[in-house]
Amino acid sequence: MSQDKKPVGFFISAGCPLAVNMPTKEEWPLIPDVAGLTKYVMDEITKETTIVEGATKSLAVAYSQLIEEVVKTGKTNPNIEDILSFLRGMMQISKGAADIRGFSEADLENLEKIVCQKIAKKLNVKLPDNKTPYHKLAKWVNNIDRDTPIEIFTTNYDLLLEEAFESLKVPYFDGFVGTIFPFFDLRAVEDSMIPNHWTRLWKIHGSINWYLKKNKDVYRSTSLEESDSYIIHPSHLKYDQSRKMPYLALIDRLNKFLRQNSAVLILSGYSFSDDHLNDTILNALRANPTAMVIALLFGDLTTTTEEKGDGEEEGISKTVINYEKALELAENRSNLSIWTFDEAVIGGLRAKWYPTKSDYEAEENIGNAVRPIKDDAQKIVGYNFHLGDFAVLGDFLQELIGKEQFKIDQDGV
Repeated sequence: MSQDKKPVGFFISAGCPLAVNMPTKEEWPLIPDVAGLTKYVMDEITKETTIVEGATKSLAVAYSQLIEEVVKTGKTNPNIEDILSFLRGMMQISKGAADIRGFSEADLENLEKIVCQKIAKKLNVKLPDNKTPYHKLAKWVNNIDRDTPIEIFTTNYDLLLEEAFESLKVPYFDGFVGTIFPFFDLRAVEDSMIPNHWTRLWKIHGSINWYLKKNKDVYRSTSLEESDSYIIHPSHLKYDQSRKMPYLALIDRLNKFLRQNSAVLILSGYSFSDDHLNDTILNALRANPTAMVIALLFGDLTTTTEEKGDGEEEGISKTVINYEKALELAENRSNLSIWTFDEAVIGGLRAKWYPTKSDYEAEENIGNAVRPIKDDAQKIVGYNFHLGDFAVLGDFLQELIGKEQFKIDQDGV
């Protein structure tokens, strides 16, 4: 990361907001995970019991029936992304039809509107202070002089990255230009003619402040109260062509980034649950052996539990792989590494963490990322590596700033 000529990018995903410390336990998390957001939307729409004009049923009844339809497709416990994807697929084939699986066209349009409104409401939050991992990432970007611009990809719809960058006056470009109704400029995204000190911020799945006009133009707004449809892409779009433009352009941007010579992409908060994104990353890595993707994953790679035996039988140890998909991909792709707290897969080889020397100085442990594991007698029996925690990654980047500045002062360069 200290080499200023290598293309370096970050991929910020759903797990990252969970790393933001809040003033009280009751306020955490700042933004829930996908399961928490799914429950929130369900609880909110359940309150919508009135039948709006043009609809055949209340939003509460319609949403409950929609989930039943999603379950019929084989998803036993659908999350909000599954539900929104299915809903938009139904909307695409409902044009001109009187009834689709018991829903009118108006029912589906009203459901999409209320789902996106509830998502936007929950995600429209502010960072609690200027010491968050988002601010530390922005500071690192702002303090490191590079020949190639930093590119940040995110699947999150929230505005936390924008808030952190703007609060620290870090310039960035997200594909939109203009003042009154900033529009998506495909040529600017593809040609990348923006100054190098401007960070590229690519929101692959859209944003709570992106909208689609009736004439199919996409724009960004400072208001979250626009009457137009939200541009929130929960997954790979196989339906409405009008919604594909920002998504496909930004997926292509990710592909182009990884095809640069010696490109390094650092993933944080991503669980490899999006098959289309996985394919994009893997295809680029196959085409470019010089590129490297490092996935920083929260928690351990495996969890072992003890199950009680019957009667006098001994208990049985059961080991569960927490990141099965990520492990499978990394073991078969040498330039895809996964780093969890207890283990890593690097170059296709899986092993526990262990420092190259046991007597390392505290200052060598940047961001306190290395944590010794001690037994009851306080003897060190192993080590964990915590960069998979976005908060620790933020501390790591902040410490790097000081070390780089010290190196510059020392070398006089």
